[in-house]
Amino acid sequence: MSACLLGERVRYDGRAAAWEPPALWLKWQRQGRLLPFCAECAAGFAVPRPKAERLGERVVEQTGADVTADFRRGAELTLAFAHRHSIRLAVLKEKSPSCGVNIIYDGSFSGRQITGEGVVAALLRQHGIQVFSEHELERVQQWLEVH
Repeated sequence: MSACLLGERVRYDGRAAAWEPPALWLKWQRQGRLLPFCAECAAGFAVPRPKAERLGERVVEQTGADVTADFRRGAELTLAFAHRHSIRLAVLKEKSPSCGVNIIYDGSFSGRQITGEGVVAALLRQHGIQVFSEHELERVQQWLEVH
């Protein structure tokens, strides 16, 4: 679970994700199904930090710094966390360079969105972990009912 979706102030701008958790989410929280994790914080990024976006296979900060290796380390730490806790499904923050599931920013820092995935989402998928965005909670529920 992206920690920012659980109200933790870990985003690049020092805030939590701005969204109202639906009843389904609150039910899972009461059941103890939600484990927060922030790949970027695990990789050692400060809060707040410069905004970063994916630019092809790289991740760059708005300052121009290439932080690809740090984002990959965060993804590896997320995968290790998932294995340690036998996690088979993750709900991740859409548009994030780490966690974007279906949509990311295009790397121009203009606000333009493109189809793509974050570094964490890609690595988890490669290792057989189902990834969904916070906008796909009904699909998450369906997956949980089958598995």
